[in-house]
Amino acid sequence: MPPDDLSPGAFDPLRPRLLRIAYRMLGSAAEAEDVVQEAYLRWHQTDRTVIRDPSAVLVRTVTRLCLDVLKSARVRHEQYVGTWLPEPIVEPLEGDDLTLTLMMALERLSPLERAAFLLHDVFGMDFDEVARAIGRDPAACRQLASRARGHVRDARPRFPVTENQGRELASAFFTATRSGDVGALQALLTQDVVLYADGGGKAKAALHPIYGLEKNLRFAAGIFQRMGPDASRLVYEGKIDGLPGFITAEPDGSWQSTALAIDAGRIVAIYITRNPDKLRVLLRTLGLETPS
Repeated sequence: MPPDDLSPGAFDPLRPRLLRIAYRMLGSAAEAEDVVQEAYLRWHQTDRTVIRDPSAVLVRTVTRLCLDVLKSARVRHEQYVGTWLPEPIVEPLEGDDLTLTLMMALERLSPLERAAFLLHDVFGMDFDEVARAIGRDPAACRQLASRARGHVRDARPRFPVTENQGRELASAFFTATRSGDVGALQALLTQDVVLYADGGGKAKAALHPIYGLEKNLRFAAGIFQRMGPDASRLVYEGKIDGLPGFITAEPDGSWQSTALAIDAGRIVAIYITRNPDKLRVLLRTLGLETPS
């Protein structure tokens, strides 16, 4: 007996999984929503009486749409003003442990490597299913996932911290940067700490990554001198893309998300997003008004 028509109500249980796949593929919550909506429209234009597994068909459709988006995304990232970061999210993505740091590692992969790794290692699909989704044979998919796995493994922290430790370090980092306490900040950072800031040409941000402890201390001191104490209002503390972090309302009316990669009790990377386009979904999720 053929499956029932997938009505809008029946589509809802599948939507979170499809959104997770699309977001992990694209690094953009807004683009993920667009892809899933397009998959939904395409589903309703197909003959569903011959489809035995709607979930598999929809995953396949979303994956192929994402691969199409990634082809143009590569060009857009190359033309992007400053550092490109994945769009920050605060809602946990059940079933995977990919953090913002690991998503940055995935950015260095080809679209097919990224798809094979995510579908198999993160979303638990066997390689026959992966092969049908990306249009390659299972053996090729195994090789693609294996190459991706090496990049992700290298990006994982050697000594991860607990959630409470992460929250305490994020709070200490916020206090040190907003109070101008360079000594306290120095105690939180590793010697090879790196700061990435994404303004997208639409908000003030460092155009290039800032490498090393001394440069980051000078950068933080310079911002404090310009803005003064208590310049930012803390509006959220918690996980951002799986990392400890916080969101602040800035004196100029803008918003900023800050996520911290931590290893062995110290901050190894700082991810700051100020591009208002990338914060829109995040702010909507938290019920905050987008600055005019």
